[in-house]
Order: sequence, then C-alpha cells, then structure tokens
Amino acid sequence: MRSIWNGSISFGLVTIPVKTYSATDRTSSVSFVRIHEKDGAQIRYRKICELDGEEVPNEEVGKGYQAPDDETIVQITDEDLARLPMPAAKTMAILAFVDADEIDPLQLDKAYYLGPNGSSAARPYAVLREALEHQRKVAIGKVAIRGRESLAMLRAHDGAIVMHSLLWPDQIRPAAGVGPRADVKIRENEFQLAEMLMDSLGELDPAELHDEYREAVEELVAQKLEGGTPVAPAGPPGGQVIDLMAALEKSVEAARQGGGAEPGGAASVTPIRGRTAGKKAAKSAGPAPAGKKAATKTAPKKTAAKRPAAKKSPAKKTATARTSDARASDTKSTGTKSTGTKGARKTAAKSTAGSAATSTAKKPPAKRAVKKASA
Repeated sequence: MRSIWNGSISFGLVTIPVKTYSATDRTSSVSFVRIHEKDGAQIRYRKICELDGEEVPNEEVGKGYQAPDDETIVQITDEDLARLPMPAAKTMAILAFVDADEIDPLQLDKAYYLGPNGSSAARPYAVLREALEHQRKVAIGKVAIRGRESLAMLRAHDGAIVMHSLLWPDQIRPAAGVGPRADVKIRENEFQLAEMLMDSLGELDPAELHDEYREAVEELVAQKLEGGTPVAPAGPPGGQVIDLMAALEKSVEAARQGGGAEPGGAASVTPIRGRTAGKKAAKSAGPAPAGKKAATKTAPKKTAAKRPAAKKSPAKKTATARTSDARASDTKSTGTKSTGTKGARKTAAKSTAGSAATSTAKKPPAKRAVKKASA
C-alpha cells in the first residue's frame, strides 16, 4: 500500500512517527459513467468559467470561499493557508483516552491504518497499541490531513492502530421528529418476541458478507457482452401477515430452523385497527380451541340404514306378470316341456326381477314418486 500522509503521534513526551494508509477501498463498489443514449459515447465534465465561457485547465483552478452574503467569492491562496495556525498539521496530539461506547458511530467518517515510520518507531508504536487493547480504550485527538483539521480516534485492530477521522459535534444533525411519537405503546409479549428473535439470529460471520448487487451487475454486463438476453432473477416471495405479533413469531420460527430472517423472505407487517379484527382473522385462520362449541353446525348426513326398503312399482309387477303369461302360452303351444328350458327361463326371470329391484333401490325417492303417479 502507498502511504497518503506522514506525521507523528504525540503520546505525552513520546513521539511516534507514523505513515498513514487508506483502510478502505470504495473502488470495488458499483459505479456507472454517464453516456449519450443516442450513440453510447461517454459524457465528460469540463470546468467552464462563468465569465468568459472558456474551459479552464486544472493548473489554473484555485480555491475560493463563499461569503455569508452568498454573492461574493473570496479567493484563497496556498500562501494564505500556510500562514494560518494549524498545530495539528503534522502531529496528532492525544487529548484523552475514553471508552469506545462514548463515541457516537455517527461521528465516524473515514478510516486509515497507521504504521510505524522507521525502526525507531516500532517499539513506542507497539506500546501504544498494547495499551489501547489492554485497557479497551480509544484515543481522541486532532489531526490535519490534506489541508483540513478534524477530530481523530485511535484504536487497536488486528495487530495495528487504526485512525478514524471524526466529524465535529456540530456536524451531526439532531434526530428530532424522525422517530415515532412518545405515546406509542409496546406490548410485553412483542418486546419478548423481539428479544427472542435477537437471540435466535446468533452471531454474524463477516466472511459471509458480500455485495450481491455488485455481483448481479457484473453478471448483467457479462451477459450483454456475450450478446445474450439478460434474465432477471426471481425475487423471494413476500407474504402478508395479520399483525406485528405474527411477523415476530414467524421470524423467530425461521431463525430457529436455521433459515434466518431475510428482508426479502420475511413477511411484511400490516397494522391493524383494533383487537376485534385480529380475533376474527385468527378464528378464520385456524380451528376453534378445544372445549368451545363450533360456530357452525354441520347438517346431519342421511344414512342408507334409515331409508325405507325399496318396493317394486306396480308397473314393474304388471310387466313381469305379462311376460310370464306370454312365455307360458308359448310353451303350451309348442308343447315343449324341457326341464332345462324351464330352469333357464326361471333363472332369467329371477335375474330380471333382481335387476329391476336393484335399479329401483338406487334411484332417489323423488324419481320413484313420479313413477308411482304415472302408473
């Protein structure tokens, strides 16, 4: 890594020469360039003078300070800035050691690694690092980097000293009016479920964190370069639940099963107007509790045992009698008295009567009544 600033840390009567390295890399994040949609050419930004309309080269670009009247710009040169008193120009003087909890994370701005500058700085550097780590303290002081003075915090991290530039207290905006009103009441069971969810999620593994949006953009660009049609991945379905309690219960259950509670997969919360709507929804969603009567009664089923026995209709009886007489007359006229023929005829008559009775029994009562009337 290339150092971006060389200075020293003043620790009482001890001076520690250090080199400063950038601890973060924002170039890996997704960034787009502006192009002309008609031809795809990139759009460049030029420095144009408002008076003559001409482009200004970088060597002619200076500094100016906007006056309070917002109409006048005061020119400031490097010589003017060099004459200003800036005690922290090359040295960070440690003002105090405090607990890390006393520093509001809103004040954290940029992070830098500090390394010893030379072999003589290694020992006092290690002493300060071990003291910060053993006492679990952070050091607060002032430092000037790139012509700007700011607050700074030193802390031990992974065998090195990390310096965080801090915003000044008056640069932090108040949070008045952002949060909910003070009259919002929280139920005890909701609070307990929230704590159960916090315990169920467990610890965070930094190795599993990665920029999924950047990966999706890189895949999209690769598909376009290959000439294919980009396919949008299907997002996780989002369910809708009754109230906050149901959402918390589902989240706790998912966390205990190891699935976690991801924003895309978790159910959304729909506020309810009163407890009555929640009770009705709960009744419709699940079975009635034991020991209570059901809200609706089931109509009693008609069993075949209670139905009256099926009777042959007079029309069927008449038709059967006529068929028997006709068969008898035919037998007499032909003089055939074969026992086998009679047995076959009797069997056929029995099967015909049985099938008629069966079909009559299967028909519904309404149809049987119509047939009786017609007979």
